[in-house]
Amino acid sequence: MKPDKLVRTAVHALEDIKAQNIDVLDTSQMNTLFDFMIIASAESTRQTKALANNVQVKIKAEGGEVCGMEGEGTGEWILVDLGNILVHIMQTATRLHYNLEDLWAEAKRIRKPASKTPKKVTATLGSRKTDAQPRSQTDSKARTKTSTRKRAATSTTSTTVKAKTEKPKTVRPRKPKAADSI
Repeated sequence: MKPDKLVRTAVHALEDIKAQNIDVLDTSQMNTLFDFMIIASAESTRQTKALANNVQVKIKAEGGEVCGMEGEGTGEWILVDLGNILVHIMQTATRLHYNLEDLWAEAKRIRKPASKTPKKVTATLGSRKTDAQPRSQTDSKARTKTSTRKRAATSTTSTTVKAKTEKPKTVRPRKPKAADSI
Protein backbone atom coordinates (compact mmCIF):
# COMPACT_ATOMS: atom_id res chain seq x y z
CA MET A 1 0.00 0.00 0.00
CA LYS A 2 1.32 3.45 -0.93
CA PRO A 3 2.21 5.81 1.93
CA ASP A 4 -0.17 8.57 0.79
CA LYS A 5 -3.09 6.11 0.73
CA LEU A 6 -2.08 4.84 4.21
CA VAL A 7 -2.04 8.42 5.51
CA ARG A 8 -5.48 9.16 4.03
CA THR A 9 -6.93 5.93 5.42
CA ALA A 10 -5.49 6.60 8.90
CA VAL A 11 -6.76 10.20 8.92
CA HIS A 12 -10.25 9.09 7.82
CA ALA A 13 -10.23 6.41 10.55
CA LEU A 14 -9.35 9.09 13.12
CA GLU A 15 -12.05 11.43 11.83
CA ASP A 16 -14.65 8.64 12.06
CA ILE A 17 -14.23 8.49 15.87
CA LYS A 18 -14.03 12.30 16.25
CA ALA A 19 -10.30 12.75 16.84
CA GLN A 20 -9.32 16.37 17.42
CA ASN A 21 -6.45 18.45 16.02
CA ILE A 22 -5.23 15.88 13.51
CA ASP A 23 -1.79 16.92 12.33
CA VAL A 24 0.20 15.17 9.56
CA LEU A 25 3.97 15.74 9.34
CA ASP A 26 6.25 14.67 6.49
CA THR A 27 9.46 13.48 8.18
CA SER A 28 10.99 11.75 5.13
CA GLN A 29 13.73 14.39 4.77
CA MET A 30 14.67 14.22 8.47
CA ASN A 31 15.14 10.50 9.20
CA THR A 32 15.15 7.06 7.61
CA LEU A 33 12.94 5.31 10.16
CA PHE A 34 9.55 6.59 9.00
CA ASP A 35 8.21 8.98 6.37
CA PHE A 36 5.09 10.39 8.02
CA MET A 37 3.86 11.11 11.51
CA ILE A 38 0.18 11.61 12.33
CA ILE A 39 -0.66 13.21 15.67
CA ALA A 40 -4.24 13.33 16.98
CA SER A 41 -5.89 14.28 20.27
CA ALA A 42 -8.64 12.50 22.18
CA GLU A 43 -10.84 13.45 25.14
CA SER A 44 -10.50 10.27 27.21
CA THR A 45 -8.72 6.93 27.51
CA ARG A 46 -11.78 5.24 26.05
CA GLN A 47 -11.60 7.46 22.98
CA THR A 48 -7.83 6.94 22.50
CA LYS A 49 -8.36 3.19 22.58
CA ALA A 50 -11.29 3.41 20.16
CA LEU A 51 -9.29 5.61 17.79
CA ALA A 52 -6.30 3.25 17.80
CA ASN A 53 -8.55 0.25 17.23
CA ASN A 54 -10.37 1.99 14.37
CA VAL A 55 -7.07 2.92 12.67
CA GLN A 56 -5.93 -0.69 12.97
CA VAL A 57 -9.21 -2.08 11.54
CA LYS A 58 -9.39 0.42 8.64
CA ILE A 59 -5.74 -0.09 7.63
CA LYS A 60 -6.14 -3.87 7.61
CA ALA A 61 -9.39 -3.55 5.62
CA GLU A 62 -7.56 -1.51 2.97
CA GLY A 63 -4.82 -4.17 2.70
CA GLY A 64 -2.23 -2.39 4.82
CA GLU A 65 -0.14 -3.86 7.61
CA VAL A 66 -0.07 -2.79 11.24
CA CYS A 67 3.41 -3.54 12.61
CA GLY A 68 2.47 -2.91 16.23
CA MET A 69 0.67 -0.88 18.85
CA GLU A 70 2.02 0.47 22.13
CA GLY A 71 0.31 2.14 25.09
CA GLU A 72 -3.16 0.66 24.85
CA GLY A 73 -2.89 -0.44 28.49
CA THR A 74 -2.99 3.09 29.92
CA GLY A 75 -4.65 4.84 27.00
CA GLU A 76 -3.01 8.22 27.59
CA TRP A 77 -0.74 7.92 24.54
CA ILE A 78 -1.14 5.15 22.00
CA LEU A 79 1.34 4.66 19.17
CA VAL A 80 0.19 2.76 16.08
CA ASP A 81 3.14 1.66 13.92
CA LEU A 82 2.24 1.29 10.24
CA GLY A 83 5.81 0.74 9.05
CA ASN A 84 6.83 4.03 7.45
CA ILE A 85 3.98 5.90 9.18
CA LEU A 86 3.59 6.49 12.93
CA VAL A 87 0.21 7.43 14.37
CA HIS A 88 0.32 9.12 17.80
CA ILE A 89 -3.06 9.25 19.55
CA MET A 90 -2.81 11.26 22.76
CA GLN A 91 -5.06 12.75 25.36
CA THR A 92 -5.02 16.54 25.10
CA ALA A 93 -3.05 17.10 28.33
CA THR A 94 -0.42 14.53 27.32
CA ARG A 95 -0.11 16.10 23.87
CA LEU A 96 0.40 19.54 25.37
CA HIS A 97 3.00 18.19 27.78
CA TYR A 98 5.16 16.35 25.22
CA ASN A 99 4.54 18.83 22.37
CA LEU A 100 5.72 16.60 19.51
CA GLU A 101 4.96 19.30 16.97
CA ASP A 102 7.77 21.45 18.37
CA LEU A 103 10.17 18.50 18.54
CA TRP A 104 9.52 17.88 14.84
CA ALA A 105 9.19 21.58 13.91
CA GLU A 106 11.49 21.16 10.89
CA ALA A 107 9.15 18.57 9.36
CA LYS A 108 6.91 19.66 6.51
CA ARG A 109 3.31 20.03 7.67
CA ILE A 110 0.92 18.36 5.28
CA ARG A 111 -2.22 18.90 7.29
CA LYS A 112 -2.64 21.42 10.07
CA PRO A 113 -5.25 21.06 12.82
CA ALA A 114 -8.63 22.61 12.09
CA SER A 115 -9.00 26.24 13.09
CA LYS A 116 -11.01 27.24 16.14
CA THR A 117 -13.26 29.66 14.21
CA PRO A 118 -16.91 28.64 14.20
CA LYS A 119 -18.21 27.29 10.91
CA LYS A 120 -21.69 27.52 9.51
CA VAL A 121 -23.69 24.51 10.64
CA THR A 122 -26.64 23.09 8.75
CA ALA A 123 -29.23 21.77 11.16
CA THR A 124 -32.15 19.63 10.14
CA LEU A 125 -35.46 20.39 11.84
CA GLY A 126 -38.05 17.82 10.85
CA SER A 127 -38.14 17.76 7.05
CA ARG A 128 -36.92 21.37 6.73
CA LYS A 129 -33.25 22.34 6.62
CA THR A 130 -32.12 25.55 8.25
CA ASP A 131 -28.77 27.28 8.51
CA ALA A 132 -27.63 27.99 12.03
CA GLN A 133 -24.59 29.97 13.06
CA PRO A 134 -22.92 28.66 16.24
CA ARG A 135 -22.44 31.17 19.01
CA SER A 136 -19.03 32.74 19.14
CA GLN A 137 -16.65 32.29 22.03
CA THR A 138 -17.10 35.93 23.06
CA ASP A 139 -20.86 35.40 23.47
CA SER A 140 -20.27 32.43 25.77
CA LYS A 141 -17.68 34.41 27.80
CA ALA A 142 -20.14 37.27 28.23
CA ARG A 143 -22.86 34.87 29.39
CA THR A 144 -20.42 33.24 31.83
CA LYS A 145 -19.40 36.61 33.31
CA THR A 146 -23.04 37.65 33.73
CA SER A 147 -24.04 34.41 35.41
CA THR A 148 -20.97 34.56 37.66
CA ARG A 149 -21.89 38.09 38.76
CA LYS A 150 -25.45 36.98 39.53
CA ARG A 151 -24.22 34.01 41.56
CA ALA A 152 -21.75 36.21 43.45
CA ALA A 153 -24.46 38.75 44.28
CA THR A 154 -26.82 36.01 45.44
CA SER A 155 -24.22 34.28 47.61
CA THR A 156 -23.13 37.58 49.24
CA THR A 157 -26.71 38.43 50.14
CA SER A 158 -27.38 35.03 51.69
CA THR A 159 -24.23 35.10 53.84
CA THR A 160 -25.02 38.52 55.28
CA VAL A 161 -28.53 37.38 56.20
CA LYS A 162 -27.11 34.32 57.95
CA ALA A 163 -24.57 36.41 59.81
CA LYS A 164 -27.30 38.65 61.21
CA THR A 165 -29.59 35.82 62.31
CA GLU A 166 -26.98 33.53 63.90
CA LYS A 167 -25.92 34.17 67.49
CA PRO A 168 -22.22 34.42 68.17
CA LYS A 169 -20.80 31.36 69.90
CA THR A 170 -19.11 31.78 73.22
CA VAL A 171 -16.00 29.80 73.98
CA ARG A 172 -15.94 28.25 77.43
CA PRO A 173 -12.72 27.26 79.13
CA ARG A 174 -12.09 23.54 79.32
CA LYS A 175 -12.33 21.86 82.70
CA PRO A 176 -9.15 20.05 83.69
CA LYS A 177 -9.42 16.25 83.86
CA ALA A 178 -7.65 13.99 86.31
CA ALA A 179 -5.30 12.77 83.54
CA ASP A 180 -4.24 16.36 82.74
CA SER A 181 -2.69 16.90 86.17
CA ILE A 182 -0.24 13.97 85.85
